[in-house]
Amino acid sequence: MSTASGDDTATPTLTRDDVAHLARLARLELTDSELDLYGGQLSQILGWVAEVSEVATPDIEPTTHAVPLTNVFRADEHRPGLTNEAALAAAPAAEDGRFRVPQILGEE
Repeated sequence: MSTASGDDTATPTLTRDDVAHLARLARLELTDSELDLYGGQLSQILGWVAEVSEVATPDIEPTTHAVPLTNVFRADEHRPGLTNEAALAAAPAAEDGRFRVPQILGEE
């Protein structure tokens, strides 16, 4: 990898050999036209990362989202539910304290 202007602070660019090396590491077979295409695209991405890095300063806390997010779910609090008897009271059939359902598998 090199930089567009040759110094360490300039936008990094990938050479065709860099892209070919990355492709070999990723076990990808790329054609010559793909090496050129991806080389340009990856260099653009590196340029954008460099732009963001210029703006990022140590006093700015990293974020994962541009807008602050808050949990919209209710608190996870224990609430009493139906008793076994109340649940079975609405069932069409019950037996031995459990729901009775039609058999779906053959008996053995």
